[in-house]
Amino acid sequence: MRDTLPGTAAIGKAVSVLDHLAAAGPSTLADLVAALEMPRATTYRLAEALLGYGLAAKDRGGHYRLGPRLAELGRLAGLHRPSLARAATPPLERLRDRTGESTQLFVAEGGRRVCIVSLESPHSLRTIVAVGAALPMDRGSAGRVLSSLAAGRARAGNPAWVESVEERELGVASVSAPVYLDGEVVAAVSVSGPVERTSRSPGARYGDMVAEAARDVAAALA
Repeated sequence: MRDTLPGTAAIGKAVSVLDHLAAAGPSTLADLVAALEMPRATTYRLAEALLGYGLAAKDRGGHYRLGPRLAELGRLAGLHRPSLARAATPPLERLRDRTGESTQLFVAEGGRRVCIVSLESPHSLRTIVAVGAALPMDRGSAGRVLSSLAAGRARAGNPAWVESVEERELGVASVSAPVYLDGEVVAAVSVSGPVERTSRSPGARYGDMVAEAARDVAAALA
């Protein structure tokens, strides 16, 4: 079903420009026109559009090359759920064992926070969050970490952890900390449990441990 949607043909041509730059390296406009066999005006518009989005760059000699935004997109593409979940599981296991409470890892997706790792407390009364569960961003410590800290703000001044008490569910308290990669929040590490064990000030009890686990996840990803 190629080229059936409006703009699809233009996207395909833009991708062909990127493919050529990836294979041939820095190229002039004339190089692109000759290699891609497209009209000069069309090739110029595509190359300049890619330049505007950071997908291509241009040196002083007029040579186009792959742009810096591609590196960032590649990093994010590599940060898919399986690799993030693998990196997070050992730190979350240690956090669960140290606190005796359930631990989770959440990522922002589609305006909600999605659980991609969930390790349950050994206690019979415990917090249970299923892997794949999509929860609101406006309630709970992990939601607040992902919604407020992932908005492009610098790390300086951001709290090391966030706590919540009965925001999403009665009788449950949690503490969450951001996982940073290259200065951006990519996930939230959480510990949660019944208020009768975690208290109404869970941050005082678990905040430092949750922040440490989040740093361990980031170190495993680096």
